[in-house]
Amino acid sequence: MKNFKLFIITVASVLLLISCAGDKKEKKNSSVEVEKEVVKKSSENDVYKVVVTGDDFMKFNRNKITVSVGQKIELTLKHTGKLPKAAMGHNIVILKQGTDVATFAQKAIAASENDYIPEDDTDVIVNTKMLGGGESDTITFTAPTEKGEYDFICSFPGHYAMMRGKFVVE
Repeated sequence: MKNFKLFIITVASVLLLISCAGDKKEKKNSSVEVEKEVVKKSSENDVYKVVVTGDDFMKFNRNKITVSVGQKIELTLKHTGKLPKAAMGHNIVILKQGTDVATFAQKAIAASENDYIPEDDTDVIVNTKMLGGGESDTITFTAPTEKGEYDFICSFPGHYAMMRGKFVVE
């Protein structure tokens, strides 16, 4: 428990320092550059390639991904920050429809040994691995056959509040 409190204090301190540093104009410009190349449709086997970035400011560069029913997806997560996984880890977890995000996030906190993905949980459709600054992970999967909106989040403790979006299947 003492280590957990120290961890929380360390993360809070790092976030405070990060929020006080940096030029807001520079952050805005870097986001615009990333947006230009985040989604690429490939004619090879109709694979829909999506690149999402996460940073040290606990933000994904996009909050919506739209795909077709049964579409093959190649999803890449790039952690563009510099902080290590233990302090500012990011992943993408796509949850089944109807999953209560807050309840899932609470279960994820207890799964630190499994990169904050509960092993026996049936709410996860797919997830990337947990990444530290400068790392990336690519997963390939087939979009659900049921149309609708599916939540995607970062399951690192506390991140789901800011790092979330909709995976829309049309």
